[in-house]
Amino acid sequence: MSLTPRAVLVHRTTEYEELVARHGTHGQAAFLLASRGRDIAEVAERHRRTRRALADVTAAIPLTWRQARVERADLERFLFAPEDLVVVVGQDGLVANVAKYLTGQPVIGIDTDPGRNPGVLVRHRPRDAAKLLASPGTACEELTMVEAVADDTQRLVALNEIYLGAPGHQTARYRLGLDGDGGVAEAQASSGVLVGTGTGATGWLRSVWQERGGRLALPSPTEDRLVWFVREAWPSPVTGTRLVAGELAAAAALTLSVESDRLIAFGDGIETDALQLTWGQTIRVGVCERRLRLAG
Repeated sequence: MSLTPRAVLVHRTTEYEELVARHGTHGQAAFLLASRGRDIAEVAERHRRTRRALADVTAAIPLTWRQARVERADLERFLFAPEDLVVVVGQDGLVANVAKYLTGQPVIGIDTDPGRNPGVLVRHRPRDAAKLLASPGTACEELTMVEAVADDTQRLVALNEIYLGAPGHQTARYRLGLDGDGGVAEAQASSGVLVGTGTGATGWLRSVWQERGGRLALPSPTEDRLVWFVREAWPSPVTGTRLVAGELAAAAALTLSVESDRLIAFGDGIETDALQLTWGQTIRVGVCERRLRLAG
């Protein structure tokens, strides 16, 4: 027996809710902000817009469908089902947060604060929800994702980028190599390595790209190609700076062999969900077979 679709609404705690939780009441939070020359009214208004958007999207879900809500902090404990339709209500980054937990479920991004959010991934307004839910899965773009796999089977998937480096972004020591480079690896000391997708090229990756003069052609979000950058590589008698930027085609990979007591790899800025790597381990980063299906 086939199950009716389930709409899973993904949201995050608002800044206003965090302020009230920290300070006890609206009045106490308002007093604290006022003492610092800030007004709580703007934060409270953004909270109201978010709650209205959640209410509007919930009202648009067909009555015969099942429903579930999950807060960003609970994503790692939530079990998505194959028949789910995921509706992300919030900022662009929230789509990236949920992407690695999905296996082909269509995603609709609802922008709760147009003009404040770039709208790269949350492309729709709450009023569009009914129309989008009426034809789930149609007109979806297949966005490329990036994957890191360690030699002890640890695995990490991200929509924007994967960072490999030392905790706290201090000096990381490792050997960097590329597929098809004859097995040559360069010993490096740097602030870490960033490997990202065309979607990531609108965020952190783009800032590094601009800093380097924009010489590499950035991929599109649906292109099976990644770009990578070494951050602040340090030349010394035993470390080099030859391999500091490049591209990875669909079948290629970047290999990093750890030469520090501890390095980490995390995706999309979520350092709390990082792979732990120790001296001598190897990790490979490349295009992920999985895609994010995002409603256009």
